[in-house]
Amino acid sequence: MTTQTILPVDAQRLSELSQSSGEPGWLKDSRLQALELAAELELPKLEKTRIDRWNVNNYGGYKASKPLAQLSEAPASITALIKDQEEGSLIIQQNSGVIYTRLAPELAAQGVIFTDLQTAVKEHGELVQRYLHKAVLPNEHSIAALHAALWNGGVFLYVPKNVVIETPLQAVLLTDDAEAAFVPHILVVADTNSSVTYVDNYVSDKAEAGLHNGAVEVFVGAGAKVRYATVHQLGVDTTDVTYRRAVVENDGTIEWIVGEMNYGDTASDTKSVLKGNGSSSDAKVIAVGSGSQKLNYTTQAQHFGKNTPSDMITRAVMRDAASSIINGITKIEKGATRADGQQTEKVLMLSPKARGDANPILLIDEDDVTAGHAASVGQVNYEQVYYLMSRGISRHDAETLIIYGFLAPVVSQIPLEGLRNQLQSLVERKLGQ
Repeated sequence: MTTQTILPVDAQRLSELSQSSGEPGWLKDSRLQALELAAELELPKLEKTRIDRWNVNNYGGYKASKPLAQLSEAPASITALIKDQEEGSLIIQQNSGVIYTRLAPELAAQGVIFTDLQTAVKEHGELVQRYLHKAVLPNEHSIAALHAALWNGGVFLYVPKNVVIETPLQAVLLTDDAEAAFVPHILVVADTNSSVTYVDNYVSDKAEAGLHNGAVEVFVGAGAKVRYATVHQLGVDTTDVTYRRAVVENDGTIEWIVGEMNYGDTASDTKSVLKGNGSSSDAKVIAVGSGSQKLNYTTQAQHFGKNTPSDMITRAVMRDAASSIINGITKIEKGATRADGQQTEKVLMLSPKARGDANPILLIDEDDVTAGHAASVGQVNYEQVYYLMSRGISRHDAETLIIYGFLAPVVSQIPLEGLRNQLQSLVERKLGQ
């Protein structure tokens, strides 16, 4: 079966855009090859989800935004997210391009690179070329191919060998123009024995339909530690499709913290490839669905190295007529002896029309391993509600306490206080508290 992919741009126009942006020849060729692939590939096949019925073709065109002279000029819709960041390391993307970049001087002095990806390909081309599109491959499906062809703005973070960064580096990515393409690419490279925390927020402020086609690639060197926290709070008008991949070398660690707080249809796939011996992955996902949202969340750990632990926890709350598919996939390859893969997916439904489906999957090709899973889908336990009401608590407050208790195992483990508070606020907003 073949699927006709609607290309949002032709090869000549894409080539002209690349040249006018001053991109190196290797990147222009990469874009054109990906565009050619996109015309041949089908949409990704998602479990029990008809993504072909979603708004996955409304890319818009490339529209550069005016750079900020100072942080106080930032759009009002993201002011709360960037307060107290005058001295910190921060990148802001608005629609098709980055409008603000700041790297703390002490980090620059240690050789840290933190800039938009379009600048990085010009100033650090050899380094970027070594990693770009090596974890999220353009030939996976048409959405990945179109991303590789059309990506704009984005973030490039490189942490040199033995550099330990204590303060999180942050990015805010805003889409507020329905006619502007919003296809950011995040590329994080942590060299041997380095350590870094990166946090980003995706925000929309518009009333017309649009698409976010995003990709994240994280490369964790031997003995390195990367904590990657991301919160998506895009509006009902924006369809969000995001693929995240981490490749982890010997004794490296990747920690994912994902807050899925969108109001529109959302598909995300977060995968850790435990390539090296002793490498590890920990993924925490919290999601709240409302309205008539269609949601599909997949978390994966693929074990190649020996002695590789992975843990995945997803908690999702569905209200109104929202529906969700929650997939957890642990794949232990032949030779990955003493791997330990654990996963838990739980969905709480708050209304008769809400739907949830939790699918734990273990794929094991090695004998000397440990693996386990737990999954549940259910409604609020009204025996608990009545018990709390018998103690003088109102029904509304009793249900709220139960919901927060359901989410607490994920929220309480988030080590960043600011992110915990932000997620708590977003949960309250989505639940109409």
